[in-house]
Amino acid sequence: MTGTGVGRVILEVSNASAGYDEALVLKDVNFHVHEDQFTGIVGPSGAGKTTLLRLLLGVVQPRAGTLTREADLRVAYVPQLETVNWDFPVTVEECVLMARTDQRRLPWASAQEKKQVAKVLERLGIGDLASRHIRALSGGQQQRMFIARALLREPNLLLLDEPTSGVDVNTRHDMLHLLSDLHDDGISIVLTTHDLNGMAAHLPHLMCVNQTIVAEGTPAEVITPDVLENTFGARLEVLQHLGMPIVIDEYVSGDLGAVTR
Repeated sequence: MTGTGVGRVILEVSNASAGYDEALVLKDVNFHVHEDQFTGIVGPSGAGKTTLLRLLLGVVQPRAGTLTREADLRVAYVPQLETVNWDFPVTVEECVLMARTDQRRLPWASAQEKKQVAKVLERLGIGDLASRHIRALSGGQQQRMFIARALLREPNLLLLDEPTSGVDVNTRHDMLHLLSDLHDDGISIVLTTHDLNGMAAHLPHLMCVNQTIVAEGTPAEVITPDVLENTFGARLEVLQHLGMPIVIDEYVSGDLGAVTR
């Protein structure tokens, strides 16, 4: 697994600026997504991480610059769990079926589509939860359900916004393995995360964002005191443990996902 992107370019952002209303959130962004990409985007709250995902998805259009995608590129998006209405009266199977592409032709799912959903749920280890209401799921199960929705579209590129937010250590570990398996299956992956130590340090390729791209490279190249200071505006100590960088901070910081003293 390379993750750094050495295959053909499937999506390219060139000198792009984007935002909402009159405010620019991203400025002069240059970013390539390759067919074998596995990238984590890190940065403080309000830095433009989610906006960058929406730009790649095509929901947000660049105010300046260009966004170029392969003509047949299939992109799927997994939102932050905090944005979901968990009281909506649907089961896991029904929620995943909402992602099917021919809803306008038939309002109900075919036997083949239900079979496809069952296969995807089984692939993600939640096949026995198909009839369960979505609010009865754990955080990790909820995340897997939304990944199942995304996989139903058979994407070339999977975008995830904070996929390990609010989950425990074991669930985070399982999510990393799941995403690694999906990448090995040929899906390019770009995700955002606040969790520098638990998530970002285990990814093959990182990009630091604070309105623009501050730095990108391997965790060893990106998780350094200088890069983190330029990204987060705070000087942080970085130690090496078992060949991986570990961020040390004197204060509890949800933005940094750092170890506290």
